[in-house]
Amino acid sequence: MEDKHMQRVGFIGTGVMGTGIINNLLQAGYEVTIYNRTKAHAQGLIDAGARWAGSPQAVAADAPVTFTMVGFPQDVEDVYFGDRGVLAGAQPGSIIVDMTTSTPTLAGKIAAAAAARGVTAMDAPVSGGDIGAKNGTLTVMLGGDKAVLSQLQPIFDVIAGAVHYFGDAGKGQHAKMANQIMVAGTMTGLTETLVYAQAAGLNLQDVLATVGGGAAANWSLTNYGPRILAGDYTPGFFAKHFLKDLRIALDEADKMGLDLSATRTAKQLYQQLVDAGHGDDGTQALIKLYQAWTEVAH
Repeated sequence: MEDKHMQRVGFIGTGVMGTGIINNLLQAGYEVTIYNRTKAHAQGLIDAGARWAGSPQAVAADAPVTFTMVGFPQDVEDVYFGDRGVLAGAQPGSIIVDMTTSTPTLAGKIAAAAAARGVTAMDAPVSGGDIGAKNGTLTVMLGGDKAVLSQLQPIFDVIAGAVHYFGDAGKGQHAKMANQIMVAGTMTGLTETLVYAQAAGLNLQDVLATVGGGAAANWSLTNYGPRILAGDYTPGFFAKHFLKDLRIALDEADKMGLDLSATRTAKQLYQQLVDAGHGDDGTQALIKLYQAWTEVAH
């Protein structure tokens, strides 16, 4: 980080993921200006040394690079295009990076609006969950102007284990949709594996160790299997946000003339989970839909 100017970073969104990322930036010596819709949720970061700003506009006006990581595409729209939004504050020559999993169309809209102001916008959704955010091992899927990647790389080195560039604006979001389609399969597979094993009277710890040591091994099993067995449904990733992602993925698939039947089934299951009042649980709470598991758990 030879460029002292680039040691200043703005970050909007202090949820589970944003908090982990911001903490890593602070520990690496970055000056971080933050904003969150609810200031109380950012207090721990303020105590750790982050500077509070009163609006997304104020954050973007303060830093050469501003990151956003909020909940839903509508939140992204508000944060960027609102009266006190990022685009109202971003200075010519600055870079704005949306790490929210959002729509490719909105990523393109932001990039076009930014370019008109002399600002470079990138879409950079991530995978790795709360663990990756905390440990600085996220995988970044990048879309936008590749020319600015060298300026962002020192920051990504702090918060991510890998950065993959996919093309122009929106391509990072498309890559994240491909990722979420795979996660849909591993989460439904993990859930039904445990429900089946429980009904068959198997030792579930042994099942996780066995299945996780062979061809069925996957990230969801390794990270969420133990949480389920411990009855821990706290969100590494909110079920309601995963439902949002699956809706986006299926909408984009429709535009490309694709019928993703397994993903559609996963979306229907997560819709049931959210409708049952579990949207603020982690994605591993999907198992709550299964009566055989619920009876055992209680």
